[in-house]
Amino acid sequence: MTLMEGYPQHADAVRLPEAPIHDDPAAFHNELRRTYGPVVPVLLDADVPAWLVIGYRELHYVTSQPQLFGRDPRRWNMLDRLPGDWPARLFVTWQPNLMYSEGEERQRRGGAVSDALDAIERTELTRICELVADLVTDRFCGDGEADLVAQYAQRIPAEIVTRLFGLPEVDLPDLVQDIHHLLDGGKEAASAYPRVHARMERLVALKRARPGHDVTSRLLAHAARLTDEETVYDLMVLVGASHAGSANWIGNTLRLMLVDDHFSMTLQGGRSSVSEALNEVLWKDTPTMNMPSRFAVRDCEVAGRRIRRGDLVVLGFAAANTDPQVQPAAHPAGSGANRAHMSFSHGEYGCPFPAPELGEIIAKTAVEVLLDRLPDVHLAVPPESLRWRPSLWARTLESLPVLFTPTAPVGKISWH
Repeated sequence: MTLMEGYPQHADAVRLPEAPIHDDPAAFHNELRRTYGPVVPVLLDADVPAWLVIGYRELHYVTSQPQLFGRDPRRWNMLDRLPGDWPARLFVTWQPNLMYSEGEERQRRGGAVSDALDAIERTELTRICELVADLVTDRFCGDGEADLVAQYAQRIPAEIVTRLFGLPEVDLPDLVQDIHHLLDGGKEAASAYPRVHARMERLVALKRARPGHDVTSRLLAHAARLTDEETVYDLMVLVGASHAGSANWIGNTLRLMLVDDHFSMTLQGGRSSVSEALNEVLWKDTPTMNMPSRFAVRDCEVAGRRIRRGDLVVLGFAAANTDPQVQPAAHPAGSGANRAHMSFSHGEYGCPFPAPELGEIIAKTAVEVLLDRLPDVHLAVPPESLRWRPSLWARTLESLPVLFTPTAPVGKISWH
């Protein structure tokens, strides 16, 4: 029995791993729209069939209907036919965490996570972000050159998350590397997973014994009465998403402000366009492009496509955000203050409150501090030479090399 058997609509499906999605995703998605419409039959690695939802209205519908499209991957009708080394296996392997929970369990777990995050004082978070951004900038400000992806965007969220969650700072370098492996879904993901799990187990044991003023301690003390195992698995989701989402948001925003003339005024001394640039990135270069994260609860139809019970539905956030029906291409920064993008998903299984707000504080502060500290920062290479990492799931640069006038560090930083 082949993987394609029972999927007649996938006879002319798009093989996503071979698709030209990285350099110009908007053009690729528009071509898909012209050829297939808002719901596209696709083949993932090893020709595993799935449906990619690229229409904004269709994605809104799918994410608004938990009774039709569930989050539990044990529903997937292809799960027992996957190759053992399938690259995205970790995205579709059920775990007892918030991300895969449904119904009352989702509400219980989600309530605990939202309360633990909402207790983060916003002014204090901004102060921590400023201190971290200064600390990270101090490490290269005297060099006159830097890679703002590896040396800045990827460093700041990790150091902030370490402090918010009470993680030992000694774990930081290896934890960041392992998170990257997990989100890439490549060969290193299988070995990275148990290392991240073990770190979260040690963190939970530490905070159970000695609670502090951090997200982990608040989760353990919450009225939802999370078990240690539940807390470990939810922390894995929270730490990974908090770091990767914010890091890619920062990097993509810095790129936009360095290559787009509409935002060049900000690099010449002002802050007025930072919020606009952050929002523009969520519309045009959203950090999470696609997510293989819905499974049909029963036979149904979306945009004329017959989706069978157990089929995998891939949420095409990047494609939906550039759907011409909701995002006219009249102006390169046409999104303005419009925040109706799908970058944080939508509905019951969307990004939990107040995570998007906290992520924006981290990203906005990081960009503002860099502009304050290095006001003449500019690209060290032609814009067209910048390369996006080859991933179906995440939108992030391989590097962002810049030049600037060397400056002195701000000096020793106190966290108290």
